[in-house]
Amino acid sequence: MKTPTQLTTLAGIVLSMSFASAQAPQNPQVDMPGFLRDATAAAAQRSTMDQQRFMEMAAEKGTVILDARSADKFAMLHVRGAVNLPFTDFTAESLAKIIPDKNTRILIYCNNNFENAPVSMALKCAPASLNLSTLVSLRSYGYTNVHELAGYIDVKKSKLPFAGTDVP
Repeated sequence: MKTPTQLTTLAGIVLSMSFASAQAPQNPQVDMPGFLRDATAAAAQRSTMDQQRFMEMAAEKGTVILDARSADKFAMLHVRGAVNLPFTDFTAESLAKIIPDKNTRILIYCNNNFENAPVSMALKCAPASLNLSTLVSLRSYGYTNVHELAGYIDVKKSKLPFAGTDVP
């Protein structure tokens, strides 16, 4: 049985899909109903973890830590061992180069996970958090074994190992 909140959310998504379909010019390369479907599925299966579990999973063979921030921000500060593929460069081909197996466990994090790094980890508007966009996009490309770092972590006190030019 769906809760009232879930029903309200589902009703909003259905209305949004109907409105988006009715208002948007036809373009087979822009699919708002598909995006909303993938976002809803990603939200239902969203997996988050604290930094201790993130480090444990990162150490397991075959796990990929994906940093989807820009290359310049990645160079400044990133979780050690992460691979960088800026979100703007996501394509089926670019993802397949770094993650050929769509069943690979992928760990993600973004700027909004960290405080006290205002340049390298500049905060985004919470609904526009890169974690959310990355999660939905990976799902759209067929990657469903995605796990997200949870929490708002002080980079100066974090247990996570960092690399880059601005390591605290």
